[in-house]
Amino acid sequence: MPKITPNLWFDTQGKEAAEFYCSVFPNSRIKNVTHYNEAGPRPAGTVLTVEFELDGQEYVAINGGPEFTFTEAISLQIDCADQDEIDYYWAKLSEGGEEGPCGWLKDRYGLSWQVAPGGMAELLNDPDQERAARAMKAMFGMKKIDIAALQAAADAA
Repeated sequence: MPKITPNLWFDTQGKEAAEFYCSVFPNSRIKNVTHYNEAGPRPAGTVLTVEFELDGQEYVAINGGPEFTFTEAISLQIDCADQDEIDYYWAKLSEGGEEGPCGWLKDRYGLSWQVAPGGMAELLNDPDQERAARAMKAMFGMKKIDIAALQAAADAA
């Protein structure tokens, strides 16, 4: 099967963003940096692409220009093991960015992330429809997900 590598379009901040993401996620690294040459369209020596890896997942940041920007139509989801992980990623990625509802945020580069506990789908799809509805209602009232509050809402009768 062919490898699929997400490409993230930036104006000029691709290397800065890749370095930031590598500082946030463990086991991450910059793999390669390419530069524009005399063929342009940007000045020779300007960063063109940055290949980087976040805990085993490969990405490419491309400095393609201001024509395209990120929207919430695409986001990267982080399945967190516990509240400490949620708190860590939320704090790091939302710094200089924008908090959104239901565990969503935009980082300082405009890229959308979902910071959520692993097992969230199971809770929201609980066979007990009332329990699932209470959990969903609680989630819709949150920005950063609070696992204890989500569980308490689900378990309230």
